[in-house]
Amino acid sequence: MKDYSKQVLTGEGDTDYARYMRTDTLLSLQRGPDEVVHRDELLFQVVHQTTELWLKLTCADLDEAAERIGAGELESATGLLGRASLGIELVTGQLEMMRHLSPWDFQLIRTVLGHGSGADSPGWRAIRRCGRRLEAAFAAMVRQTGLDLAELYRSGLHSPEHRLAEALIEWDERISLWRVRHYKMATRVIGHQVVGTQGTPVDVLASLINYKFFPELWELRDELTRTGPMAETAL
Repeated sequence: MKDYSKQVLTGEGDTDYARYMRTDTLLSLQRGPDEVVHRDELLFQVVHQTTELWLKLTCADLDEAAERIGAGELESATGLLGRASLGIELVTGQLEMMRHLSPWDFQLIRTVLGHGSGADSPGWRAIRRCGRRLEAAFAAMVRQTGLDLAELYRSGLHSPEHRLAEALIEWDERISLWRVRHYKMATRVIGHQVVGTQGTPVDVLASLINYKFFPELWELRDELTRTGPMAETAL
């Protein structure tokens, strides 16, 4: 029988799992009991650090999806977008942990955040860059193929182009839903008529909810409604 107790990988850790996953380093990245001003700093850091990890994976999938669109591999791009959307759904879901953070306890945690702000998140900055790259790839495909998006939705259901467009809508919607949940979480913890750690009013977050990476895919819904069988009642 093979002896799995023997070390195969090099690096830190007592097991190959620890060495491959770098768990010693990963689990040392949170402030220790002798450093924290409140025990819920662990909750706060874990939520944000895991968010950065999910966003790293999500951006990798978005970049790959953009390349696949450029190569005409639409089904592959659609699958990657499904993964990216699921990543955002998981990030959104873990905001529920912040419901267990008392508003007053967070005021204690804020004293050690310095000027740290979610606006500086490398993951969310990367999401914006990757989203724009994805938008450019899709727009280029539409131009090069002469695709009529409205006609695609009228008669091209379940085609690779239609599935891709719906995957892009799903991605866009997932980002918007995260913004809604994040805004409500922030107001639940620190209120509406206050400013964040960098002097930005909390209600500015609300203005970001309607941002769209693919406005043309949302606008064509207006067109379909205006030209549909019930067009007169939709005006």
